[in-house]
Amino acid sequence: MGKLVVNQEKLTPSIIEELVSICPFGAIEDKGGKIEVNAGCKMCKLCVKNGPAGVMEFVEEETEAIDKSLWRGVAVYVDHVEGDIHPVTYELIGKAKELAAKISHPVYAVFVGHDVKDRAEELLHYGVDEVYVYDYEELKDFTIEPYTAAMEEFINKVKPSTLLVGATTVGRSLAPRVAARFKTGLTADCTILDMKENTDLVQIRPAFGGNIMAQIINPNNRPQLATVRYKVMNAPERSSEASGKITVADMDKSKLGSNINVLKVTKKVVEASISDAEVIVAVGRGLKAEKDLAMIKELADLLGAQIATTRPLIEAGWSDAKKQIGLSGRTVKPKLIITCGISGAVQFAAGMNNSECIISINKDPKASIFNVAHYGIVGDIYEIIPKLISDIKEGKGIA
Repeated sequence: MGKLVVNQEKLTPSIIEELVSICPFGAIEDKGGKIEVNAGCKMCKLCVKNGPAGVMEFVEEETEAIDKSLWRGVAVYVDHVEGDIHPVTYELIGKAKELAAKISHPVYAVFVGHDVKDRAEELLHYGVDEVYVYDYEELKDFTIEPYTAAMEEFINKVKPSTLLVGATTVGRSLAPRVAARFKTGLTADCTILDMKENTDLVQIRPAFGGNIMAQIINPNNRPQLATVRYKVMNAPERSSEASGKITVADMDKSKLGSNINVLKVTKKVVEASISDAEVIVAVGRGLKAEKDLAMIKELADLLGAQIATTRPLIEAGWSDAKKQIGLSGRTVKPKLIITCGISGAVQFAAGMNNSECIISINKDPKASIFNVAHYGIVGDIYEIIPKLISDIKEGKGIA
């Protein structure tokens, strides 16, 4: 890390005016003849590169080096509800195995709950080297303090170099707490993960509203934490034979106290999620009116598909937020997705570009969606979709 240093003695009114105009983020302010850098600074260093020489300087801060050899292993938090393991866990195990193989590290899973030891055996069919089980009555229901304490106990005991957590409701609550306990970094909603030979985790995710793909590393702290959404990674094949071992871990029960008392648990009605759909028809800004969704619904019904939308349609009130694909919506990986009138902004593409087959319809031949589509149709959805519906009804369409 580093910081900007202003050599105030070199300032003149003209230099101040020049520096203020250089900053594209409005982070440099004139305060009574002195320069102040506010919280809007993005450390782009334009003021250093393009400003008057010697006035603005970027100074690297010295950081204490850590012994990375003391931290070994790639761990996965087992996300579950009453022992039923969330599928994102298996996807993260697949990625953990891939990352660990590059640095010859073991793969761990951390299962926190009550009466979950038998459920933990299922994880051994996916190539985990060791499953650590923290099984206490106080961990029956998810409450943040005891679950964080259990994860802290695991990290202190095992010292994994990397911890992967599913970006579920529970994971998004737990991961920041764990990171804060160890004063380490956390990258949320990663779309790509890689591992350097020195065990630094390369975490890639869209940033600045999806306009760039940021590559983030955490070289001076351990463990390294990242959350990943469901349907972003690929789950490994289940092996018929179990390998690895289960370790039932002990910890001081006094650490499992909580200021939250769970009085009642009300289960949600299970709804069909676009994240689990095998066929999706997605529609975007190319739709001119809400009534035209009937055309999209007819196509979806013929294909046995679910309807999904982009953010503009949600904001217009034409669809439910649960149907939104993208960084601020759901991530999907269907066998087939047909996008209709969607330009293909990075935010949307990041939520569906792992689909097995992408067919895109857009009247703009330069639309970004064609960069990720397997098959593209250049044309107006109001001409293409009725023709597609007609062909399917006549048995000429998609088999």
